[in-house]
Amino acid sequence: MDHRAEVREFLSSRRARITPDQAGLPAYGGNRRVKGLRREEVAMLAGVSIDYYVRMERGNLSGASDSVLDALARALQLDEAEREHLFALARAAGPGQRRRRTSPTTIRPMIQQVLDAITDAPAWVRNGRHDILAMNRLARALYSPVLADPRRPANTARFLYLDEAAREFFVDWDRIANDAAAMLRLEAGRNSHDRALIELVGELSTRSEVFRQRWASHDVQFHRSGMKRLCHPVVGRLDLNFESMELPSEPGLALNVYTATPGSATADGLKMLASWAATQDLAEARQPAPDQS
Repeated sequence: MDHRAEVREFLSSRRARITPDQAGLPAYGGNRRVKGLRREEVAMLAGVSIDYYVRMERGNLSGASDSVLDALARALQLDEAEREHLFALARAAGPGQRRRRTSPTTIRPMIQQVLDAITDAPAWVRNGRHDILAMNRLARALYSPVLADPRRPANTARFLYLDEAAREFFVDWDRIANDAAAMLRLEAGRNSHDRALIELVGELSTRSEVFRQRWASHDVQFHRSGMKRLCHPVVGRLDLNFESMELPSEPGLALNVYTATPGSATADGLKMLASWAATQDLAEARQPAPDQS
C-alpha cells in the first residue's frame, strides 16, 4: 500500500466533508471552488503554517508531533477511530516502521478452552483481517454459511463481498459491508505491511465493485458492540446483541460474543440452533472413518 497516498486521501477526504459553517468559519463569497474547507482554513484551525499543512496533506507525516496531530484531529473533527487512524499513519511514517508485520493466525489452546466454556452464546476469535481463528460449537452452527467456503481460515469480509449468500444471511448487508471495509481500512493503517492483508484487499478490490467504492471512501471505524440481524438457513431470523473485545494476552485478536435478549424469539432460536448443532456433531461422529488401506 502507498503510504503517502493513504495519508493524502485520508486527510483530503476528511477536509472535504466539513463546511466553513460546521467549522465556525465565515464563508466569504458564494462560489467556493473546493468542497469543504480550504487547506489554509485547516491550517489556521490547527494552528500550523499553510506550508506545513500542505506538506502533511501531500502525504508527509514524518516528524509530526502528538500535539500537532491532536490539533489536526480537532480541526478536521475526527472521531475516535479516525483519530487513531491518523496517529497510526503518522507512526508508520516514522523511522524504523517499515518492518513487515502480520496479524496473528493461531491461538493458544487456552483461548479455545475459554470459547468452549461459553455454551449458551456463539463466541469466536478473529484477527484484524477478519480471519476466523477459533469458534465454539454454537458459533460454528451460527456461521455455517460463512464456513461453507472450504478455504481456511474462513474470512467474513470475503464472504460479505464475494458470496451471494451473504446478502440473505446478513439482514443489514449494506451497513455491515460498510463496517467491514471501514474496519479493514483501520487495520491497514495499523499494519500497512501485512502481506496477507494487502492480498485480501487486492482480491476484494479486483472482484467487487462495491468494495472498491467503500474502500475509496477512506472511512474507518471501531466495531465494539451493537446488534447483528441474521437470517439463518436452519432457524430463521436472529436479532443478536454483540460485544467485540480485544484480548490483552493476544495482541491483534478480538473475542466476539453474540447474545439474545432473555425470553425473546431469538433466545428460542439460539436454543434451536444449539439442538441442531448437537445433531450435526452426532452425525459427524457416526460417520465411518476413511479407509486407510
